[in-house]
Amino acid sequence: MPPIFFARSVFLMSFLSATMASTVFAETVDVWFGTTTPRGGDSRGIYHAALNTQNGKLTKPTLAAEVNSPGFLALHPDGKTLYVTGSASGGNEVSAYRVEGTAGKATLRLINSVDTGDGGAAHLSTDHAGKVLLSAQYGGGSTTLYELAEDGAIARRVEVRSHAELLPQAGSGVVGNRQDQPHAHWTGTSPDDRFAFVPDLGMDKVVIWKLDQSTPAITHHGFGQCPPGGGPRHMKFSPDGSRIYVLNELALSITVFDYDSESGTMTAGQTIATLSDKTKAKETFNSASEIRVHPSGKYVYSANRGHDSISVFAVGDDGILTRIEVEPIRGGWPRNFNIDPTGQWLIAAGRDSNTATVFKIEPESGELTFIRETQTVPTPICVVFGKL
Repeated sequence: MPPIFFARSVFLMSFLSATMASTVFAETVDVWFGTTTPRGGDSRGIYHAALNTQNGKLTKPTLAAEVNSPGFLALHPDGKTLYVTGSASGGNEVSAYRVEGTAGKATLRLINSVDTGDGGAAHLSTDHAGKVLLSAQYGGGSTTLYELAEDGAIARRVEVRSHAELLPQAGSGVVGNRQDQPHAHWTGTSPDDRFAFVPDLGMDKVVIWKLDQSTPAITHHGFGQCPPGGGPRHMKFSPDGSRIYVLNELALSITVFDYDSESGTMTAGQTIATLSDKTKAKETFNSASEIRVHPSGKYVYSANRGHDSISVFAVGDDGILTRIEVEPIRGGWPRNFNIDPTGQWLIAAGRDSNTATVFKIEPESGELTFIRETQTVPTPICVVFGKL
């Protein structure tokens, strides 16, 4: 073979190899599983797997970090730090872990841990700019604000705000033993980071804080009123920021709010059940656990514990939800689930079945198709995807 053709062949082969490698790299996304770590149980902390976004295949999860009760996880906006509602020492802390390595083969390295100041955290999140961290303490009924360092470390705990101080009678009292006092259950910020939101199951309200990222500080701004006895648990914004979907754990329903970004207020509209009354009557125990909005904004998904299913809703042009499907998760007690960054796949975590099950999201309908892809994860209760 003439030298010039040999050189061109070598160049072409190298180019194709590099292109194929980059394609494979781009189609792989990290998946992190938060778990419960009961005494005598199999889980030892945070587990890691990789999802192939082309075919939905999930690798066998492996232990990424030994942590006590890493129930919920949150990824820094830059994808380089993972925050955890648990600690290596076993205290009531939130912890920061550095994400190292390449996509699909990422590892975790502990940076630091900071005490919540009010018991164990049920949920945590960062603002969109990655300047602050927020945690919700279910037992304490409080919101904690932390300042983040530029490298993603938790610089300090700034303040702990009790929900009981916001109203004379903090618990709604509608559902006995569950609503006698505040129970903060989720944290998140508005798309512009001007306000922070904390659904409180005990109060039947979403607590709204005005967020000052520069100080940082939070001041009480108002409430979003949920149906009496609903028990608001988690919430999500629509992609355009005009609506808020609040999942009511006790009533197994979703309340749709119109959101005014200028005033930071939410106005309740439709409330729709996640399961029919006939279906709920057949089960010995039901409760709603997680809610997600598809990246397209066309579909909303919620999980039903007890019935062990995911309800699928279509979003109309007027914002009205219509339940179009209830899909079994092929596992037990779906405490959590998530949608991958491409919007093609949904992974449901079955806590009692020790499973992570993959479903394909049909792009034209939003309905779920089980692709017979299930991996074993010990007592999973949170699913978080890495950055593509």
